[in-house]
Amino acid sequence: MPHTLTLDGARIRDIPSFYDEINRVFMTGVDWTLGPSLDALDDMLYGGYGALDGAAPVTLVWTNFAASRDALGVDTTRQYLLAKLAQPERFNSAHFQRALDALDAGRGQTYFDIVLEIIAAHPNITLVPDERA
Repeated sequence: MPHTLTLDGARIRDIPSFYDEINRVFMTGVDWTLGPSLDALDDMLYGGYGALDGAAPVTLVWTNFAASRDALGVDTTRQYLLAKLAQPERFNSAHFQRALDALDAGRGQTYFDIVLEIIAAHPNITLVPDERA
């Protein structure tokens, strides 16, 4: 039987607070926390520790879904991409410039879109958007 986890979208105002909420919900009983990384988020969703210890299906209810979409939307994504571009020695500048150009042209993914894509890639997790506070 699947168990239910709930992300409180009212707690999500930007990328750091998104990971604070991810850690609050998923990293229970673990003595370390997930850093602000999309790759780390993807890895964590494979399970094996915290709230995803074991292979049972999970229903992930995300409250205040639209507010989270706004908080992790175009402005936040632009800041994220510009921060990556400011560190060409660490990140693929061409990749992040293409992503920024697409975002500015109105056809690029927001950070929120990327998070949803990552969650969708994990068939053991069923996302349930919820507008309740």
